[in-house]
Amino acid sequence: MSQLLIHDYLSQLDLIKKVSGSQRETIVREAFKDLLKAWGRQHDLVFIAEYPLKTATKANISVDGALLHELRMPLGYWEAKDAADDLDEEIVKKFKKGYPQDNIVFSDDATVVLWQHRQEVMRCLVDDTAALEKLLKLFFGYERPEIAGFRAAVEQFKTDLPAVLDALRQMIDTAHESNASFRAAEDKFLVHAQEAINPALTDADVREMLIQHILTEEIFAKVFDDSDFHQHNNVARELYALEAAFFTGALKKQTLKGLEAYYAAIRAAAAQIGSHGEKQTFLKVIYENFYKVYNTKAADRLGVVYTPGEIVRFMIDGADWLCEQHFGKNLIDKDVDILDPATGTGTYICELLEHFRGQPKKLAHKYKSELHANEVAILPYYVANLNIEATYAAITGEYAEFPNLCFVDTLDNVGLHTAQRGSVQDLFGSVSEENVARIKRQNARRISVVIGNPPYNANQQSENDNNKNREYPQIDQRIKQTYIAQSTAQKTKLYDMYARFFRWASDRLDANGILAFVTNRSFIESRTFDGFRKTVAAEFSDIYLVDLGGDVRANPRLSGTKHNVFGIQTGVAISFMVKRQQAAKDKRPARVHYTRRPEMETAEEKLAFLSSQPLRTLAFDEVSPDKAGNWINLTYNDFETLLPLASKETKAGKTASKERAIFKLFTNAVNTARDDWVYDFEPANLERKLTFLIDAYNDEHKTAKLNGKADPKSVSKAIKWSAGLLANVARTAAEPFDARSVVEAAYRPFFSQVYYANPVFSDRLTGNHVECFGADFQRKVPCFALTAPGASKTFSSLATKGLADWHFLGDTQLYPLTRTVDGIDADNITDWALKQFAAHYAAEIGKGKGARKITKQAIFHYCYAVLHDPVYRDKYAQNLKREFPRIPFYAGFWRWAEWGEALMALHIGYEQVEPFGLSRHDEPDTKARAAGQDPKALLKSDPAAGSITLDSETTLRGVPPEAWAYKLGNRCAIDWVLDQHKEKKPKDPTIREKFDTYRFADHKEKVIDLLQRVTTVSVQTVQITEAMKRVAR
Repeated sequence: MSQLLIHDYLSQLDLIKKVSGSQRETIVREAFKDLLKAWGRQHDLVFIAEYPLKTATKANISVDGALLHELRMPLGYWEAKDAADDLDEEIVKKFKKGYPQDNIVFSDDATVVLWQHRQEVMRCLVDDTAALEKLLKLFFGYERPEIAGFRAAVEQFKTDLPAVLDALRQMIDTAHESNASFRAAEDKFLVHAQEAINPALTDADVREMLIQHILTEEIFAKVFDDSDFHQHNNVARELYALEAAFFTGALKKQTLKGLEAYYAAIRAAAAQIGSHGEKQTFLKVIYENFYKVYNTKAADRLGVVYTPGEIVRFMIDGADWLCEQHFGKNLIDKDVDILDPATGTGTYICELLEHFRGQPKKLAHKYKSELHANEVAILPYYVANLNIEATYAAITGEYAEFPNLCFVDTLDNVGLHTAQRGSVQDLFGSVSEENVARIKRQNARRISVVIGNPPYNANQQSENDNNKNREYPQIDQRIKQTYIAQSTAQKTKLYDMYARFFRWASDRLDANGILAFVTNRSFIESRTFDGFRKTVAAEFSDIYLVDLGGDVRANPRLSGTKHNVFGIQTGVAISFMVKRQQAAKDKRPARVHYTRRPEMETAEEKLAFLSSQPLRTLAFDEVSPDKAGNWINLTYNDFETLLPLASKETKAGKTASKERAIFKLFTNAVNTARDDWVYDFEPANLERKLTFLIDAYNDEHKTAKLNGKADPKSVSKAIKWSAGLLANVARTAAEPFDARSVVEAAYRPFFSQVYYANPVFSDRLTGNHVECFGADFQRKVPCFALTAPGASKTFSSLATKGLADWHFLGDTQLYPLTRTVDGIDADNITDWALKQFAAHYAAEIGKGKGARKITKQAIFHYCYAVLHDPVYRDKYAQNLKREFPRIPFYAGFWRWAEWGEALMALHIGYEQVEPFGLSRHDEPDTKARAAGQDPKALLKSDPAAGSITLDSETTLRGVPPEAWAYKLGNRCAIDWVLDQHKEKKPKDPTIREKFDTYRFADHKEKVIDLLQRVTTVSVQTVQITEAMKRVAR
């Protein structure tokens, strides 16, 4: 990779010289700068151009570039010179001015010189690629003592912190039991905190806040040299009073002694940072690292992901421009109140202060009265307070308390949703009287702009984490009344944290105002958010969307760290929503303005774009939403005229007259929420797991019955809990293991497992499944499984015979040929559908004895064929992402029905088809055999070579190209088989410790046989779908 980067540099340098005809430093240095940036990215370093420094004599200088660690400490520096200059003379001049000599590169278009530890260590010509690679490796291999010390201290911190925490918790427990003044102060603090933050807070939560406060005193004092911060901040004072009641002097010093190395490393690192802005960033990084070591679960729940400055500045500038365009005011003007509802470490408020620099009188008024911020977690609240006040002091030269930072859960601060605007409702107690006054003051203001990065955390799956996003009854009710009421999709995702913040902010904004958020991008096109899109289009007048892409789950070619601006898996978008007061007669849906960055653009390129292209300069497409509320990927085809495969109305219809779809019943596949427990390769191991699971569950049931409910914080962590299982355990005991509940289920494509079909232990095993598969779930009815509308996976279809798992095809829905009604078999293809097909094909089929009458089973097969048609899938790709399929009438009904029957026979009977003649090649793994071990399981495919490597001994060859072409989602059928037979460590710790019995070697011969049969299935499936492409429609 390094040689490739150097070759790219030399090519770019040559091109620049040829095109520009110049060898001036400012022109030719761009090539070397790009080389340093690219090399730095490999080491998680950020390149900063024109990096400012202070010399030993306090003179201000700047180098052409610096490469910074995450901690904002420079790894090294770079200075470029003209080819006309004498490079050695220029180096001497720079050092006389006080330029650093610890790790600095000097370059012109011919030579590169590296100085380290105050001496030249290497020089080379730029076109000597081997020497240049060596020089750059020396440069990037340098490690500052402060960085090395900090890294070592963080690792030691991870080791030492648990003992310190245990000691602190024990001291607090002792104080609670024996110290009356501490207990009184603690009880008072808890009451206030419950009223201000979360009514579910307990004394344990207060103690955790106190511990965080104690552990971070030293950090805050040293980074900003503000040792009095905890005495001045109103919330810190209350916690300091608690601390002072039991934890002072020698006791405090001795307890925290184990963390001194960590604090010392922070002091040493902070001492190297001169600029205020870099200190802010340093403090954020320290906070993130501390919080993720101290409490990983809380960091995840609160969405500890902070916003790059390029995004923040772009949003502030954009909101300022929109405010001027739509309301004739700027953000700094009087009566434009601005609120950051989830301020984190205060980045948005700090950047707003920088944005207002140069207008001191207006800035002073804005700071005192019209900038507002909320934070719900104690550590970021402290960091925000320090950052904001230090930023104001750096700009104005004067310290002033920031009086509008509230320690409050924004989503609980809903007084204005139920009260007349401008009134002050005494809805809040608080952790201090000053804090309650701040909340009241904020609630009395008319908020013109809501701006920020709300928490991103989505629905979690495991109650074992004790990390569930809490409910917000009033906000969730508003979501139900608006986003969900307008939606036709599954609803749960609309209670994601960022959707709640959109709802809160939409309600909190004044009649004229601007909402600016950076969030998950799913609201732009996800089917789940159709009601959200319809609602915001009705509530706002203009919506501006800057889609930054980076959705790794939707595009596996992307890398979160490389392409996503937050380095996460979920795509990101910036939205600006303008609300204008309008008379009812003038109301119209919002104009939606949309622009998207290129799919493969890197995060660095996206941030550079946002830095150089303000909102006012962007070319937007004005979108005309369709009636379903879609904003992008709109379709202009005949999909609406086709026959619905299924519909909720037909499913719910009580009479045949209500049926207007091909299938009466469809159902989501089984969703267990504990696959490792209720699926297995072997019935005997499944029985062992279920016996353990049932015993643990019934023990918890006894406790829950006594207490009236199950406490997710105290239930046994030996088994996998979910919301469904917690609800069950409070209601009912579990029956002993029953072998009659063990059924075969399609778990993944061409891979079945035994499954314990008991509704107590599967979150979604419902009456619909009973109607499809019988009360014992043993009914082997032909179904076809389809990727559900709104799923992130590519649309696929695959036939099964019996139950299938929810993740069989991504998110999976099942369409059975028949169903049961009161235990009796009944058709699932509607009479309405039969009439539609019979009427349409009457002329084609003809009459009389020779006519081949259309049947419901033939319609079932016809639909299955159409859903495999490559032309159909391509034409209606966008529709299939969002809604139930619709079926066209193709010429040649029986040809399509016969194709569908043939495909179904292949896909259901894949274990019975003739094996494809792959050649097997075995070469003994003598090393493994000598050690008494099985050959190493590999299970890798090589389409280019037409081979499959099973383990270190066995390879299958001769796989035809067609076999790789049969895809289900992003994998071919062969790769699905290989993936499911790999040796993987179970995620569940109990399963991993007690029940992980799978060895590939035990299944090897069966897998070889299965692969040959699936190769046959793949080849014959592709032959049929290729034939489909050739017929007229």
